[in-house]
Amino acid sequence: MTDIREIKTPLTDEVIKSLKAGETIYLTGHIYTARDAAHKRLVEMLQNGEEMPIEFAGQAVFYAGPSPTPPSFAIGSIGPTTSTRMDKYSPILIEKGLKVMIGKGIRGKEVKEYIVKHSGVYFAGIGGIAALMSKCVTSVELVAFEDLGTEAIRKLTVEKMPLTVALDSHGGDVYDRR
Repeated sequence: MTDIREIKTPLTDEVIKSLKAGETIYLTGHIYTARDAAHKRLVEMLQNGEEMPIEFAGQAVFYAGPSPTPPSFAIGSIGPTTSTRMDKYSPILIEKGLKVMIGKGIRGKEVKEYIVKHSGVYFAGIGGIAALMSKCVTSVELVAFEDLGTEAIRKLTVEKMPLTVALDSHGGDVYDRR
């Protein structure tokens, strides 16, 4: 059995380029939640020349919205959202420095091209793993868009979150069946 590599945020280009599609990793550090509504608002802010509420360089954006937090937990269940819902916003955010995305399922052709062009990586979580993933979260901080409820941007501190490299910076794609 091979050891699973633990990587820490923020991710450097060197670490991103060392990742290979199909590899399982443990992610530790800070990641940010953002789903459809937050992505739409971020892109609108960019189009209006407004400052972003987070610095994307080396950071990871997790396509997730947590359920209510039970007593004595850092967060409620939190699992990956279908990533294609963010595809229309991702190229713009990637151009502004976003390199690390976490979700589930395939990505569109344009997003794959941007990941390769900008040396990024897309990690996939397993659907239905929300309860387990919540145990990897040690703290939560509201960062922006509180009015969006579960879709607000939150900064999570995670420890050993299990993920699979779905798209690597070299064009490797675990979903490619050719």
